[in-house]
Amino acid sequence: MTIPIVSAGAEPQLGQAPKDVQHYMRAGTLGLPALPPLSLYVHLPWCLKKCPYCDFNSHEQRAGSEGGVPEQRYIDALMADLEASLPLIWGRTVHSVFIGGGTPSLFSPESIDRLISGLRARLRMEPDCEITMEANPGTFEKDRFKAFRHAGVTRLSIGVQSFDDRFLSALGRVHNGEQARAAVQEAAASFETFNLDIMYALPGQTQADLVKDLETALSFKPPHISIYHLTIEPNTYFAKFPPVIPEDDAAYDMLDCITAMTGAHGMQRYEISAYARDGHQCFHNTNYWQFGDYLGIGAGAHGKLSFAHRVVRQVKLRDPQRYMDAALAGHALASDEDVRRKDLPFEYMLNALRLRGGFAIQDYLDRTGLPISSIRAALDTAEKKGLITRSASHVTPTELGFDFLNDLQELFLGEA
Repeated sequence: MTIPIVSAGAEPQLGQAPKDVQHYMRAGTLGLPALPPLSLYVHLPWCLKKCPYCDFNSHEQRAGSEGGVPEQRYIDALMADLEASLPLIWGRTVHSVFIGGGTPSLFSPESIDRLISGLRARLRMEPDCEITMEANPGTFEKDRFKAFRHAGVTRLSIGVQSFDDRFLSALGRVHNGEQARAAVQEAAASFETFNLDIMYALPGQTQADLVKDLETALSFKPPHISIYHLTIEPNTYFAKFPPVIPEDDAAYDMLDCITAMTGAHGMQRYEISAYARDGHQCFHNTNYWQFGDYLGIGAGAHGKLSFAHRVVRQVKLRDPQRYMDAALAGHALASDEDVRRKDLPFEYMLNALRLRGGFAIQDYLDRTGLPISSIRAALDTAEKKGLITRSASHVTPTELGFDFLNDLQELFLGEA
């Protein structure tokens, strides 16, 4: 999933406070007729161990109070961060919350209860607001997931990655296959909807290995599965010591197998990496892909907010200790920038073309404030190459476009 977290890099020594709301409401080059749905992303940055493929803003817990995680102080900082941002979203309804990491399930159910209660006290949230929390089998213990459900989490996303001990070891995961199966079984008993994160094209993995992993995953009848190709990201252990992974042709065959097996179990591929049963698509992630808005709170969290004449991207300070100090003082922002007009077409397409159903042209006009002429040349080229189909109202990636998504998205670079 495309989680909005800062990747590695320099950041200012001192954070900044959000500007006065009038700064964001001033005249500009865009004219947005309406604001998109609003979501909230909450980042809890600690893990038991940093995985060798991970480029998210995550930090191994250290010995000390609360098992090395200062839960209560961090939640205090999150609430202060949220309160400083409230003027920017005043009067807007939050449709979904995603608590990501890191490993949020390191936090106690009591702390998650306090967090969600604090959000509800400060935000206008939909009565049936989707509240997703990431959890790992390595932090699983009996009845813990049930306690998270009682705390207000409505959807659990479990970082299984594989049920095979060989591949879990190769990925540096802290859990084994038995723990993964126990965690999924507990989640299925506690949640009406939950997600399994699975990875493929792993070091030494064959298609037969993948089939076995998927058969295990599907045996639990999950409502949603997110399946990702192992990618070697910069600034990770795997970037320095890259493992040998299957060739591209073998990986494409694996993806075809994934689509066929999930389809046979009543799951539809609604996004490039997401498969779901009817009624169990993730609203939060879909809002990202439809270029909706999201406020990000927490160490290293990203946000994207729309105003009448501009679209703004914000990033919070990355280091957890510095973030807590700065957030409690009302200065958690690391950066706060308008999205340039010429970058909006690519940013929109980078997200919207991930969806199997594509996007409505009216949504492009509403979410970017740009005319359709800003992307007409790129649409013409994409259609000629067989990467999209389009009607008067809709644009949809073809099977070829889905297979060569990067090529399709790049057509929209520098269009406005």
